[in-house]
Amino acid sequence: MAEDKISENIEEYLEVLYRNGSNGEQVSTTQLSKELGIAPGSVTQMLKKLENLGYIGYTPYKGATLTDEGMKIAQKITRKHRILEKFLIDVLKIKEENVHDQACEMEHTLSDEAERALCTMLNNPDVCPGNNIIPACNFDFESCNQCYSQKDFDQVIDRKFNLLSISELTSNSEGIVSFIRGSNELLEDISEMGIAVGCTLKYEANNNSAGDYYLVTIDDKELNIPIEMANNIFIRL
Repeated sequence: MAEDKISENIEEYLEVLYRNGSNGEQVSTTQLSKELGIAPGSVTQMLKKLENLGYIGYTPYKGATLTDEGMKIAQKITRKHRILEKFLIDVLKIKEENVHDQACEMEHTLSDEAERALCTMLNNPDVCPGNNIIPACNFDFESCNQCYSQKDFDQVIDRKFNLLSISELTSNSEGIVSFIRGSNELLEDISEMGIAVGCTLKYEANNNSAGDYYLVTIDDKELNIPIEMANNIFIRL
């Protein structure tokens, strides 16, 4: 599982790109400059570097989109950040206004093994403070139960493709259910709706004005999925 160390600066850029363009949306240089507090000219130079590294696609004067490899890194660092925020507030009782900056400092040094341990301790959280969805882990499991049963971290294998939860999809997206997160009770509830790893799922749209139900189609059957489930059903597009 060893891999080359990616600089904190690169991780920060990819994290901002993911936050604003996880569905392949183009993120402008101006937006990146504003969020990172870096001059537009410097942002442009970094985007060219990230494109050469294969992490983004960059169009001058328009913006950047994450490649599959860039998405993998961005999801991983975003996941660590949001799990750390959850830990800092729920366990350490840090004031909410302070957790973002502290999580930013800690995310780059949190090991994959420690991330997995935090996730287990926090009972596989789906959202962090602010209700932002915590991305799926990049470990090759189909459910949290498989993770629990694998005690030797050295034997854990990385997943080869990226996932998005139903809640993160754009309308009319279609893909394969590849990971379901949560407790046995939640897994059973999802299974009773006819949703399982390996089935093809098409996300239609939010099904009410509050956005707390999602209309999906599985095997020509339409289902309304509550947000608590949608946050935890992950799709390979």
